[in-house]
Amino acid sequence: MKTSKLLVGAMALALYGQSGLAQDADFDDRWYIAPRAGVVFADNKREADNSMLLGIGIGRFFHPRFAIDLELQHNNADLDIPPGKWENLGLGLAGRMYFSDSGNWRPYAMAGISSLRHDRDRSDSGSDWAFQAGLGLHSNFNERVNFRAEVGYRYDSDDESIPTRDDYSDYIASLGVTIALGDRSQPPAPVEAADPPPQPMPEKTCADMDDDGDGINNCDDKCPGTASGVMVGADGCAVPVGIDLRGVNFDFDKCTLRTDAVSILDEAVKVLGANPIRVEVAGHTDAVGTDAYNQRLSECRAKVVADYLTGNGVAGDRITGVNGYGESRPIDTNDTAEGRARNRRTELNVQQ
Repeated sequence: MKTSKLLVGAMALALYGQSGLAQDADFDDRWYIAPRAGVVFADNKREADNSMLLGIGIGRFFHPRFAIDLELQHNNADLDIPPGKWENLGLGLAGRMYFSDSGNWRPYAMAGISSLRHDRDRSDSGSDWAFQAGLGLHSNFNERVNFRAEVGYRYDSDDESIPTRDDYSDYIASLGVTIALGDRSQPPAPVEAADPPPQPMPEKTCADMDDDGDGINNCDDKCPGTASGVMVGADGCAVPVGIDLRGVNFDFDKCTLRTDAVSILDEAVKVLGANPIRVEVAGHTDAVGTDAYNQRLSECRAKVVADYLTGNGVAGDRITGVNGYGESRPIDTNDTAEGRARNRRTELNVQQ
């Protein structure tokens, strides 16, 4: 009896010590009961008949491929010589290692150890260790009930039943079921990540604002309130912009348009039609002649260009002024014929 108590204690510690392995496993880790019935094919040395085996166990899967059962089994056989009864009551621990994680038919290997109490004609009795190993087949019936078919070998170290004989080899074949207890645990629901707290809107500074919409932030804008459409520099102030009339030059001492200037002025008409800007028409001369004469000549040239623009669809209020600057604003030298020809010109300056 002492060995049986030690075995029960060791098996209990093993079962509960292993229980933490399956806490987060995705398989059926419910405890089950496992009744079974079979036949013990007795060793010839026992001089006993084959007998029925009845057993019951409680167990659990600790891994998709591994289960441990605590088993109680009993068999009672007829003795041949001398006539009588031979009875075994065993309590043991059996582990079953499956060859696959899942499926309707799952073969496995079994190994176990047990304490066997022997009783011969209820007179000679004692307990000895027994070891067993075998193969089995596991079949799923439903979510709660499974079948087992198993054949195995049992080594019995009995040296008390027949004083002159010991170490018996029995074979066992059995059929059984496992019946799961309770409801199958569900995997924990995934934890949804909490929405991050809303981030405060960054405070705007003058570097983030452009009140007049000229593309220069308020910190750098030296001329706030610039009208829409006005060309500005890096400081936000308007810069003079000219519509290129290069090629609209005049013959010496004349203010009449040359034929080669008409196509250039037609392009200027298109630019003014596509952009809501206002311009100044400015006329210029070279340095030949008196200042007063050149002033009058530049004004005449500016008026000729302005008249052409308004005569070809440019509204009069788009022209802020028609001004002559004489020889005061040369763009080239007046010492060569080529330089003087460039100075005899007309410009369109974009205004605020």
